[in-house]
Amino acid sequence: MSKPKLALIPSGYKSGKVYSILPNDATGDFDFDRASEGTRVRKDGLIEEVTNDVPRLDWYNSNCPSLLLEPQRTNLFQRSEEFDNSYWTKARASVTADKIIAPNGGLTAEQFFDSTDNNSHLVYRSISVTNGVEYSFSCFMKKGTLTKGFLAFNSASAQTVVFDLENGTVESQGGDIDSSSIDSYGNDWYRCSFTHTTTSTTFLYRVGTYDGGITYTGTGTDYIYIWGAQLEQGDYPTSYIKTAGSTVTRLKDECINGGDSDLFDITEGTFFVDVTPYKSDSSFTAISLNDDSANNRVEMFFYGGTNQVRFVLAGGGSGLSLDNYETITYNTRNKMAVTFNGSTAKVYLNGSLEHTDTSVDAMVGLDRLEFTLFNGTLNFEGKVHDTRVYDRVLTEAEAIELTTL
Repeated sequence: MSKPKLALIPSGYKSGKVYSILPNDATGDFDFDRASEGTRVRKDGLIEEVTNDVPRLDWYNSNCPSLLLEPQRTNLFQRSEEFDNSYWTKARASVTADKIIAPNGGLTAEQFFDSTDNNSHLVYRSISVTNGVEYSFSCFMKKGTLTKGFLAFNSASAQTVVFDLENGTVESQGGDIDSSSIDSYGNDWYRCSFTHTTTSTTFLYRVGTYDGGITYTGTGTDYIYIWGAQLEQGDYPTSYIKTAGSTVTRLKDECINGGDSDLFDITEGTFFVDVTPYKSDSSFTAISLNDDSANNRVEMFFYGGTNQVRFVLAGGGSGLSLDNYETITYNTRNKMAVTFNGSTAKVYLNGSLEHTDTSVDAMVGLDRLEFTLFNGTLNFEGKVHDTRVYDRVLTEAEAIELTTL
């Protein structure tokens, strides 16, 4: 298979730039912007904070880094790591600060004890929210003498998720919860989370111990470990945002302007992406090869609400000549490609030829690859593993090989 005109396999970067692998003379490099700090997972598995405009090459759950691109989010908890602080109300529970190593490598994780009462044992905080929208609540937990914990909004069982911290599973999910998950961060730490749709403007967000039930007679000496609570408006949890006395906002990641008109002086080619798109039910995002207008573009739109990706091709300003929808699985890796030659376009998805259109327009004036729509909006949300542009139409066998997971 011939070399691509442009290849982005995340590895090299500096503040404000993501380097392409090909070409290696800086003409393929991308502009990067995030006007705030953000966190990533390092190769050693620890969570690390990086400064403004530094791209986040994230190693979570992988032997190779990916480029992490996320929307703007705010952690509404003001003391995300200080459960011993009076900011958090303790109900039949106590907290000892800084007992073990946290997922960021610091001695900041806290020991959370039950009491001898026959009731629930928890820490909680009342938070004002917007009615009728989705919020995601997460907290890192680790087993102690107890092997289970729970997260809840308010107090009913329908508003509660129980997590098995020994086996890394969701044991039960209440009916008022939209979705829940448990993700391993190594050293027996799990990030436990759920998303729910608000029905009021104030809720109590709770972290609790569990021993055969949410309500049980405690010993006063049994415990789990907790760290890093986060409440954010959105339909999925994003990377950890530390707070220490006030809410903190992480601004969106933008990766744009890869390549130029000389590099993309092509009328036929192959546009390939290998990505993990995040599932947003409320909006769609995009990746595009374009000329900064709607006239010439090859785009992939990610519709999380319908579990679909839309492949679009427009050439010469005559409108869409390819408009194809395919179903994908979100929050997991997908490989996809579009080939085009001025008359025929083909869509490949995860090792299969899914669609052929024999009446497409020719591309002219392409001059950039962006993890946005052609006009710089609808920033892609997820992880980028590999992106390539070839100046020829790959054969069917080559395209199937390239997109096979």
